[in-house]
Amino acid sequence: MMIKGNWEDALKKGRNLKQANGIGTYKEKILHSTLKYYFEPDDSLHEIKIGRMVADICNEHGIIEIQTRSFNNLRKKLDLFLKDNTVTIVFPYAKTKWLTWLNPETGEVTKKRKSPKTGTYFEAFYELYKIKPYLSYPNIRFCFLGTEIEEIRVLNGWSYDKKRGSTRIERYPLKLIDTLYIASLDDFTQLIPSGMPSPFSTSDYSKNAHVSQKIAGWALNCLNSIGVIRRVGKKGNRILYEINREL
Repeated sequence: MMIKGNWEDALKKGRNLKQANGIGTYKEKILHSTLKYYFEPDDSLHEIKIGRMVADICNEHGIIEIQTRSFNNLRKKLDLFLKDNTVTIVFPYAKTKWLTWLNPETGEVTKKRKSPKTGTYFEAFYELYKIKPYLSYPNIRFCFLGTEIEEIRVLNGWSYDKKRGSTRIERYPLKLIDTLYIASLDDFTQLIPSGMPSPFSTSDYSKNAHVSQKIAGWALNCLNSIGVIRRVGKKGNRILYEINREL
């Protein structure tokens, strides 16, 4: 899929859309707005009504939906859009994150500090699992964007330092670090980390992808369901898989 915009221009337009009643159309967040301008600078092609649904972008490349979370909310749209269109789901993740905290009582804002966690596109399986039946559709595409983000949170959580369970109020995109496209079933092999043994288990995936056992389980469940990997046996209680070379 061709990206039509310029990252720096998209950053400026996304931030300039802040209005008194919200940020941009439908009170969307800055990250979402920025990515719309990155993928399609012509805002006349944003928020296009198709049937009873509204697409984030509809242009010569098809429909582009920018979804930062809650892929389960896309199911009704996909049921409609995939009938006659190519649909690309854009999923931005924070490869590098800076945190800034707002004290709701004093209004004080802390200096931003870098999170020690490095995000990875393997974490997308937390969301992909929610739309697993759609992953094998021939006209669905995915674009995972690794970004540097500043996240603004309110110190209103339940822990002693007010950080756990706190409210996120905004995410400001800073840099675009990398991009991964999935345009076919074969492309899903990019979501199998390097260094994997053959055959491999959920634990092997978790270790090599640097994700939790739970996310690794969702990943292998999805990849197995679309035939990118296949079960080849068991070792004790561990199910073993191998890459399907016959795609």
